[in-house]
Amino acid sequence: MTAPRKPQVALTSKAAPFVIRAERAGDLATREALLDACFGENRHGRTCQRLRDGRAPAAGLALSAMREGKLVGTVRLWHVSAGGRPALVLGPLAVDPACRELGIGAALMQQALAAARARGHGAVILLGDAPYYARFGFTAEKTAELSLPGPFERNRLLAIEFTDGALDGAAGMIVPTGAALPKRRSVRAPEAHAA
Repeated sequence: MTAPRKPQVALTSKAAPFVIRAERAGDLATREALLDACFGENRHGRTCQRLRDGRAPAAGLALSAMREGKLVGTVRLWHVSAGGRPALVLGPLAVDPACRELGIGAALMQQALAAARARGHGAVILLGDAPYYARFGFTAEKTAELSLPGPFERNRLLAIEFTDGALDGAAGMIVPTGAALPKRRSVRAPEAHAA
C-alpha cells in the first residue's frame, strides 16, 4: 500500500520567500530610493533624522530584507543618549509597498530587536504608531520626560527595555552619540601651472 500523496501547492510570486541579512554597501542607493518611495523626499526634514544626520548606524544593527534578489525592506538602529541614559533609536523601518502583506516589517523588527538585545543594549526608542509597535513590547511608559530635537507627537515616542530600569529616570533631550560618518574628501582638479 502506498502512502497518500500530499497535494502540491504552487507558490505564487506573492509567496516568494524573503531573507534578512546585514546591510551591505551595495544596498545604499536602493535603500535611499526605497525610503524616498515610502516616506517622500522630504523625509530628511523629519525630527528623528536629526538623530541620524552625519552618524553611522550602530554596529551590526543595519538590516536589509531581500526578496528575489531585490532589496524590499530596511531598518537601522542608532546610538543615542536618552536624557543621559545610553539607548538606541530605531528607524526608519521601511518595506516596499508591493511587499507590505508578507510580514517583512515584523520580521525586520524582530530580528533588529533580537540583535540589539544580543549585543547587550539596554533599551530601544522609536517614534511611531503605538498600536503597531505595542506588539513588539514598545510603550510610552518610560518616555514621558524625554524630548526630541524638533516637533513630535508625545504619544508616538515609545520605548522597550531589555534591561530592567535601563530608562529609569530618563529625562531631557535625546541626542545622538554614535560614531560620526567619515567626511567625504572632495576631489580637486589638478592646478594648471604657467610655464
